[in-house]
Amino acid sequence: VQLQASGGGLVQAGGSLRLSCAASGGTFSSYVMGWFRQAPGKEREFVAAIGRLGLARNYADSVKGRFTLSRENANEVYLQMNSLKPEDTAVYYCAADTAPTIRAVKDGYDYWGQGTQVTVSS
Repeated sequence: VQLQASGGGLVQAGGSLRLSCAASGGTFSSYVMGWFRQAPGKEREFVAAIGRLGLARNYADSVKGRFTLSRENANEVYLQMNSLKPEDTAVYYCAADTAPTIRAVKDGYDYWGQGTQVTVSS
């Protein structure tokens, strides 16, 4: 499956962005979909994931209450990011996992998109 992430940009602290990830070349409903981010000099970290049916979700503590992940249409997931903080600045990657349940570890994901830059100014 191929993943295409988009929607990043520059925003002031307190603002919002909506990231999207479009999947092609696979059976979308077969994958748990996740978002990870990587800031300069840091490890790639888990942000959020959503189950195959779009019912189960898991969020990193750092984004709970501010970010919302959803599955829409036949092949897209969206990460709505509100109340953005400068520490949210990173390259955001979407990923697909063939495991049946949500996992918050990057090593478990099989397919990755190219990443989209999110920059939050203070």
